[in-house]
Amino acid sequence: MRRAARHRHAGRATKTPTNKVLLGDPSLTAGIPGDGDLTAEQLKAWLADPANHAVLQIELPLGLNAGAGQIKGIAENPLTRAKIELGRQLYFDPRLSKDGTISCASCHSPDHGFAANTQFGVGVAGKKGGRNSPVAFNRILSDVQFWDGRAKSLEEQAIGPIANPIEMSNTHDLCCKTVGGIPGYKQQFDKIFPGEGATIDNIAKAIASFERCLVTGPSPYDYNERLRGYKDSTPDELADLKQNNPADYADYEKLLAEVTAHPMSDSAKRGRELFFGQKAGCTACHVGANLTDEKYHNLGVGMDKPKPDLGRSEISKNETETGAYKTPTIRNIDQTGPYMHDGSMQTLEEVVNWYAKGGHPNPHLDKDVRKLDLTDQDKADLVAFMKSCSGPLPKVNPGRLPK
Repeated sequence: MRRAARHRHAGRATKTPTNKVLLGDPSLTAGIPGDGDLTAEQLKAWLADPANHAVLQIELPLGLNAGAGQIKGIAENPLTRAKIELGRQLYFDPRLSKDGTISCASCHSPDHGFAANTQFGVGVAGKKGGRNSPVAFNRILSDVQFWDGRAKSLEEQAIGPIANPIEMSNTHDLCCKTVGGIPGYKQQFDKIFPGEGATIDNIAKAIASFERCLVTGPSPYDYNERLRGYKDSTPDELADLKQNNPADYADYEKLLAEVTAHPMSDSAKRGRELFFGQKAGCTACHVGANLTDEKYHNLGVGMDKPKPDLGRSEISKNETETGAYKTPTIRNIDQTGPYMHDGSMQTLEEVVNWYAKGGHPNPHLDKDVRKLDLTDQDKADLVAFMKSCSGPLPKVNPGRLPK
C-alpha cells in the first residue's frame, strides 16, 4: 500500500493520518449520518474531518482474508472514507444516466445480492442487454471485470455502463457536466480531487472505491472450515488439550461456539466433500478465497443457438476462448439468480443438473466439463453446500444524495 501522502501546511510537512478498518464495517457504506438529502452544511462538516481523508489500511473478513494477496487497485486508488462515501452517492444516483432513471444499483441492487433478479440487465427506456448482471461484491479481489473481461480494472468497469447505449445511454462528457453542476458533488470533488474536479476518471475512482468495500462476511462454511482441524480429535485428545494447553482449548471452544451459531446442515457438509472432491470436480474452476479462479470457461451455455454469444474470444481474439465466460463466485450465490452469463437458469438445481449432464457439447467445451455420476442426493447436497457459502453483505444507504 502506498505511504500516506504528505501535504504542506504553514511551512511544515504534515502526514495524512491512516487508520485500519475491516471491510464490511457499515460505517464505510451506510452514508453520512442523518436523514434526507445531503446539505452543504453537512458535507462541509464531513469534508472538514481529517479522518475522512486518511488512507485506510484494510483487512478482509473471515473467509475472504485468505485472499489478501489478491487485493487489486488500492495502490493506484487508495481508499479513504470521503472517497468511498462519494462513490456510494454516485452508485445510487440515477442522474448519471441520460434520462435520470438508471443508476449502478439498478442492475446491481443490494436487494438482490448486488445483482439483478432479471435475466438480462435493463437500462434506459426498458432496453435489455444480452447478458445477466454480474455481482458487484468481492470485486476487490479482481482486476479485469465483466463476463468477458473487457474492463481492465474496476475503475474502467465503473464507468463503462454510463456510455453504453443500452444501459445508462449517456456520454462521459455530459455525465461529468451533470455531476459537476450539482453543488454537493462539486463540493466533494473539489476537496477529494483538488485541482481536478468531477472528471470521468475521478468519478470512476470514487465508484470503484465504494465497490471495493462491498464484501461478503463470514459464512457458515467459513466458520466450519476453521473447525476442521479438530474434526478427527477424540474426546480423550480434547480432554488432554484442555488440561495441558488451556489457551489452545479456549480457541477450540471459541471456534465451536461460532460453528454452533452458524451451523452447516449434514447435507451441506456432504456437499462440501463433493464440491472439493473429484466426483463433482467443482474446484476445477471454483477455487480460492472467493471460490472462483477469475478465468474464462466454455460450459456450452447458449452454444446451441444459431448465432451464439462468443464471449471472451471477442475481446481476446483467441479462438480457444470462444463461448467462454468468467467463473462467477459461489459466495452468496443463493441471492443472485438467475444464473449463467445469459440468465438462462433460474435455480441452483438447474445449474447442478447442467454440470451433471456435461454441459452442451461444442468444439470449444472446457476440458473440465464432463458428465458427472451424481445421485439426486448428491445434487441436493451440492446445492445445500453452495447455500452455506452465504454471509452478510455490508449495510448500505441508497439515499442521502446531494441536492
